[in-house]
Amino acid sequence: MSERTEKRTSGRPHDPEAAGAVKAAAVQLVRERGYAKVSIAAIAAQAGVARQTVYNRWPSKADLMLEAVFEEAWTLTAEPKPEDGSGAAAQLEAFLVQVFAHLTRNMDPVRALIAAAQEDAAFGAVFRDKFVAPRERVVTALLERAQARGELGAERDAAMLSAFVHGAFWYRMLNGRRLDAALARAIVAEVFAAG
Repeated sequence: MSERTEKRTSGRPHDPEAAGAVKAAAVQLVRERGYAKVSIAAIAAQAGVARQTVYNRWPSKADLMLEAVFEEAWTLTAEPKPEDGSGAAAQLEAFLVQVFAHLTRNMDPVRALIAAAQEDAAFGAVFRDKFVAPRERVVTALLERAQARGELGAERDAAMLSAFVHGAFWYRMLNGRRLDAALARAIVAEVFAAG
């Protein structure tokens, strides 16, 4: 078992209130100053905890930010329901608009997390498993439901279309371009265009 995934079994239990304060402080400071200009010491001071409290729970600033941004993402982004009365195209567009709003608010930390994922293979695996793969599964499942209802051609590869959706907005985000409702509409139009 790696150091990154090893569970601590001794010592005091984690304080959920302190953890919440640390994550809130991390997100606030990174939004205000930028990821590179925020230290664990600054986060701990803002949260009113000792630095060791932060390090006892998160091995790095990247791990802390990943957890904070991930939790916020799923709080602010509603997973499309299979039978909400709207078509798959409308569901995908609404989901993307929510995802884009979250990514826009967190552009700097998410870019920094992507960079950290390239430099640290273990962190990269965690980043993909916790942040990237869940969204890909949501979009793939939505597209598979669209195929089952005849809204999307059965010959289309739902997983590949999901990769296209994500590739389009990750590329724009990494190049500093806007993620907005117009982009969501354009992506959806391409996905649901007749072959």
